[in-house]
Amino acid sequence: MLTAHQIKILQSLDKKKFRQKYNLFLVEGNKNIVEIKNSRYKIKDLFSINPSELSFLNVETTEIVENELKKISFLQNPKDSIAVCEIQDQQKVNNIPIQIFLDGLQDPGNLGTMIRLADWFGIEQIICSEDTVDFHNPKVIQASMGSFTRVNIFYENLENSISSSENPTFGTAMEGENLYNFEFPEKYNIVLGNEGNGIRPEIMKLLNKNISIPRFGKSQSTESLNVSVAASIILGQAFSKK
Repeated sequence: MLTAHQIKILQSLDKKKFRQKYNLFLVEGNKNIVEIKNSRYKIKDLFSINPSELSFLNVETTEIVENELKKISFLQNPKDSIAVCEIQDQQKVNNIPIQIFLDGLQDPGNLGTMIRLADWFGIEQIICSEDTVDFHNPKVIQASMGSFTRVNIFYENLENSISSSENPTFGTAMEGENLYNFEFPEKYNIVLGNEGNGIRPEIMKLLNKNISIPRFGKSQSTESLNVSVAASIILGQAFSKK
């Protein structure tokens, strides 16, 4: 049974300042929780309506009822379990052949999808601007579907990061080179910008080239693609030539 104090702390973890205060974040659902076993993350507490389903994790589990699960979950329809994990210090890895740079992404679902895409294509690291949404946000963790355990996510000043990278850096822009004619080198960085404003001018100046996804439809009402959709198209095309 959960105490009122426990519930209050767990409910506060949707806010970055409290995640930092307690050095904790939440992972919801058995499918995501099982991914933690072989990762660098440690489970501090585990709450489940069916503890036997997670017995293989060898973590002491507190059995709760559905009503308690709803109180501490950030999902509309929570299913089974919630793990409380310790935040780990992220270390930037150098000499990564392909990296994704995110400039000011604000939507948790987009970041979670980016992490999942990176995992799918075997991209080991995502570098985020310091104002990009925190990847420990419960919605980001949920959208990543466990991929956050396999992708290194690091926050730093993008101008410094791009300037110090030996890889050529490409961005996305409406007036860029046609994606389907673009030849990707073996090593490169891809920059994706804010959902509403795109890539900042100061970052644009550091790019080697811009890439655009051509519009084939006749309708002009769609001004742009969702950033995570654009990323999936670009990566799919880039890796199709490998």
